[in-house]
Amino acid sequence: MKNEQSKRSNLNRREFLKSSSGIALFIGASGIFPALVACNDTKKIKEQFEKHQVSAWVQIAEDGEITIYNPAAEMGQGSMTSLPLIFAEEMDADWSKVRVEFSPQESDIYGSPGWAPGSKLMFTVGSRTTNSYYITMRKAGAQARYILLNSAAKHWGVPLDELTVSNSTISHTKSGDEISYGELVSFLSLPDSIPDFTEDQLKQPKDFQLIGKNVPRTEIPAKVDGTAQFAIDIRLPDMVYGVLERGRLHGAKPTLLNESEILEQDGVLKIVQFDYAIGVITTKLEQAFKAKSLLKIDWSESDATGFNSQEIYGEYEKIAGRAKKGSTILEKGNVTNAFRNASKTYTSDFKNDYVYHAQLEPLNAVIQVAEDLQSAEVWVGSQQGADTKLGVPGVLGIPPENVNVHLQYLGGGFGRRSMSDFVEECAVLAKEMAPLPVKLIWTREDDLTYGTFRPISLQRITASVNSSGEINGFSHVVVGDGGNLVASGIHNDHYDIPNQFAEWRETKHGVRLKHWRSVGHGPNKFAIESMLDEIAFDQKVDPMVLRRKLMANSPRALATIEKVAEMSKWGEPLPEGRAKGVSFVEHGSLGTGVCEISVDQNTGKIKVHNFWIALDAGVIIHPDNVKAQMEGGIMMGISSVLKEKITVVNGEVQQSNFNDYSLLRMEDIPDSIEISLIESTEIPQGVGETATPMAAGAIANAFLKLTGKKLRHIPFTPERVLEVLRS
Repeated sequence: MKNEQSKRSNLNRREFLKSSSGIALFIGASGIFPALVACNDTKKIKEQFEKHQVSAWVQIAEDGEITIYNPAAEMGQGSMTSLPLIFAEEMDADWSKVRVEFSPQESDIYGSPGWAPGSKLMFTVGSRTTNSYYITMRKAGAQARYILLNSAAKHWGVPLDELTVSNSTISHTKSGDEISYGELVSFLSLPDSIPDFTEDQLKQPKDFQLIGKNVPRTEIPAKVDGTAQFAIDIRLPDMVYGVLERGRLHGAKPTLLNESEILEQDGVLKIVQFDYAIGVITTKLEQAFKAKSLLKIDWSESDATGFNSQEIYGEYEKIAGRAKKGSTILEKGNVTNAFRNASKTYTSDFKNDYVYHAQLEPLNAVIQVAEDLQSAEVWVGSQQGADTKLGVPGVLGIPPENVNVHLQYLGGGFGRRSMSDFVEECAVLAKEMAPLPVKLIWTREDDLTYGTFRPISLQRITASVNSSGEINGFSHVVVGDGGNLVASGIHNDHYDIPNQFAEWRETKHGVRLKHWRSVGHGPNKFAIESMLDEIAFDQKVDPMVLRRKLMANSPRALATIEKVAEMSKWGEPLPEGRAKGVSFVEHGSLGTGVCEISVDQNTGKIKVHNFWIALDAGVIIHPDNVKAQMEGGIMMGISSVLKEKITVVNGEVQQSNFNDYSLLRMEDIPDSIEISLIESTEIPQGVGETATPMAAGAIANAFLKLTGKKLRHIPFTPERVLEVLRS
């Protein structure tokens, strides 16, 4: 455990103003603002904050240390390295002297362009971080470099074009003079104008010194030596603890039957009623857990009452078969005509169960509300959101500027920490205990029984082939709850199929849902990629050949197919009892995966022996980190495909911890995972969610090749596999 005053704590705006040496360069949406301010000149710094919407800033100290303030959450995906690396590349900074800190959580100031025109978000989701900040950080770094070069030219009285810079050192070859960025601080001055660099004026990829290199990640040493601070580590003087009992039936309302008994328990300070839970605040955490275990609650029914997740698929099949259409997602050409004139038509249903995020660090937050209830300090690991103050102003009824969020490292997110329910709960408790700080902790059982899940769904795909065996029609009906949570990932932009139609038919069950890594891509790419192989199998066509034809007009996607075929030695003989399957995914970046599996015919257990992935993610900022993301993504995908499921009976979640919610174990991981990164000069794309959706399709397709039988319901548990084998 670490004190919140540790060196890793975030610099908020007030703390930044206390800086005593060096120069602050302010960076706006298009780069550095025309202002250089000594870091001990708090009046000037305050003026800059008042005048400009500052999206980030860099501080250069006289000893040469460069601090870059980073607006993205860090949950192991490497954003604390990739974004500063982009800036440092164009600045020609000495990476060994770069230090990175979280920026304040102010989206108007530090946000990147959002999905809606003119909006700004601080939202570490959807693999959008590097892509959304790439151009901004490059321009800002280039402008910082220009200011430094201009100052050196003025200091030496030489033309700027006679200067070169490398590794935070500016050189004048003719005179032999050199000066470091730190030494230049006292001579810095603004040029009359600062170029608004266009993309073609920035460095060419061939000239990159940092981007594309495996430089050390900035946060790894602290995570290794234990000094990295997560929200769970926060301890404040006089801090008290809160827990909630939320029950197993989502949306049920509680009636506490033994309030006086609970209040008499050691350490119990207060009971707080929620519409869906009972909160208990105590002086020690163990007291809170004990009091929680003694709660006697009468729970109401809810919208989830009577719902049974494993029995609902029959109803889903009926919904998919109705003549009435749902919400149209995609319409291209005329699938009705394609089916009418088809040589052969195929129809298959694909299903998936609920899946839990299973992030390692339990949900938690620490909030201290001022005695007058007019301000609050928040310590939390969050993927942030549309509201960067995470709902706290609304709970407390105070202006957003009165809430200061100290973003911490996250012990896993996968979409769960893009939701602020746990932060709002903590704010309710902290308001009751002001001015004492309150730490709220969800147990693993809390997060499983009252979690937010990737929704169940059914995908009915109907496809047609013409007399030449070419796929000329493709209809995709998604049935499920959650809108984009079930309907995303349904487009086939890289497959040249002339007639396509996709729709979503809504259901509601009262179960809490949330984005799960890759969102709808997991179930929908499973369905799409499996359907392609089912057609290829029936037509006696190699699945790789089928995809090559479909990708003839998408050269970047096709390149991933060609590369992974080469890597996996596709088509070469395999040992008895093994087979390979392929799956293509686009989720920002483009990737094709091939897996090699075997199946124990007696137990039904599938073993993934090898996985190969070819990835085109545009410019690769940090190759080793991209590979790590892909490796982690594919293992999470395999886990969700072979092991993981949440079941609901009469509206109640049946799983409670990892004893009955199975995850991939060490013995189950592939013998090898090989990643090839295809060279590109295109703008970087996200990589965190490209590998995960590959797993289901690749495994199902390898199973089809091996056994001639079709797996259409994930997860592919041994029981389901045996049922298919014996069918």
